[in-house]
Amino acid sequence: MNHYDYIIVGSGIAGLYVALLAIKRGSVLILTKGSIDDCNTKYAQGGIAVAMGKDDSPELHFRDTMAAGDGLCDAEAVRILTEEAADCIADLIKFGVPFDTLNGEITLTREAAHSVPRIMHAGGDATGEHIEVTLSRHVRSSHIKVLENCLASKILVKNGQVTGVKSLDCHTGSIEEYGCRFLILATGGAGRLYKYTTNSDVVTGDGIALAFEAGAEISDIEFFQFHPTVLRLPGVAPFLISEAVRGEGGILRNVEGHRFMPDYVAEADLAPRDIVARSIVYEMQKTHSDRVFLDVTHLPPRLITTRFPHIYRFCREHGLDITKGLIPVAPAAHYLMGGVKVNTWGETNIPGLFAAGEIACTGVHGANRLASNSLLESVVFSKRVVQRTEMPTSPRHCEDRRDEAISYCLPDREVLPKAPSLNLPNLQSLMWDKVGIVRSGKGLKEAANILATWEKLLPQPTDRPSYELSNLVLCARLVTEAALLREESRGAHFRTDFPQASPEWQRHIVFRKNVK
Repeated sequence: MNHYDYIIVGSGIAGLYVALLAIKRGSVLILTKGSIDDCNTKYAQGGIAVAMGKDDSPELHFRDTMAAGDGLCDAEAVRILTEEAADCIADLIKFGVPFDTLNGEITLTREAAHSVPRIMHAGGDATGEHIEVTLSRHVRSSHIKVLENCLASKILVKNGQVTGVKSLDCHTGSIEEYGCRFLILATGGAGRLYKYTTNSDVVTGDGIALAFEAGAEISDIEFFQFHPTVLRLPGVAPFLISEAVRGEGGILRNVEGHRFMPDYVAEADLAPRDIVARSIVYEMQKTHSDRVFLDVTHLPPRLITTRFPHIYRFCREHGLDITKGLIPVAPAAHYLMGGVKVNTWGETNIPGLFAAGEIACTGVHGANRLASNSLLESVVFSKRVVQRTEMPTSPRHCEDRRDEAISYCLPDREVLPKAPSLNLPNLQSLMWDKVGIVRSGKGLKEAANILATWEKLLPQPTDRPSYELSNLVLCARLVTEAALLREESRGAHFRTDFPQASPEWQRHIVFRKNVK
């Protein structure tokens, strides 16, 4: 067995950043099921939040983040996020990430639910891509070993301690084992659960499924963020229209031209994402349409073309000049707030196993992520993962510092005599219709029974597509069962049968595999 000090599964910003810090401390292997450039990071348009403006402070950033999380943020983790942000941004600048500047100073913009402008950008609306390209260039020129087209298929645990990982060669079908001292999961979220999503094809919940099967705890997974403004054009794949477009003055209108957001909430177009997404759903239902429109025609054309060059070019290539015409948009699945439960050092409940990036539930996002905190979370807590591996060995602790948590195992449901056939489109449609932006107990129960049936009938996976489908079914079960348990509405989780938040549910739902 080939042995490394660090094995990192995934090649987004979290995985690459961990690798570049860890290579100074030992041998590093990156396993990625596609190429090193296949990830969600490069699609992140909005930017990265950091309190560095003259009217800003880590305390103000802390308060904004806590407010967005709707009672479920871990205050200690949020404090770490906001206070350690500047040092991590300095690291990215040293690596050469070309953040946008004006007269020698980094430019800051504002996004919804932020009190002041604090969003750093690179290339206008191509922040994620610039970070990804910069970090991957450094990785390629380093001593870091990268194995592409290798899908991690099982975490190896002996005597309660991680010892390595099994990996499937996606080209040959062979299985290899790799040993390590520390295993870091950085595989991203599970956005491909849904029919409409901003996520790339590789985001299939692999790390969450791996961790759960190994005995790790999964927390807050019912909280899935749906981005309110995603391009809706016939024959065009969902394309993110950054929240920063509304931050710059973009206005949402229904198909009749009415500006509707003031009808729902005082913050209007700058309300938190969950409120805007649900408002759009209601407006589409009222007008019997599958879209609303984002209007930037009242803004200076030069502002649009320079601030959002990527969005402008993409729309122009598909026949739409957004400086003159309205942008058709609708919500789509975007970001998973929950995931593999970790403490403030990225540690799971299994010694030697860490998680970083979207896969990790650090407690920073609570029930609803504040815009542009995700890239920041990736770098801040990735750095802490590596710092933790340098510390003297101490008793394992991943205690819940947040409000009281309730632990569950997935229920053993009966196999339905008649269930839809299992394939990716049917799974995605089921999740969109029954476990999407607006949920109900009835729909969640229907989905839970179908998913449990599918899980029991799944054959043993043998290749990348079958592993991905198996991982998605497990993640779908976790999301659905958690949503069914949470009998309230909070943040991104909204139930028509329990439309209000309940003090009894200001706590976390944690799943762990039932070891028989």
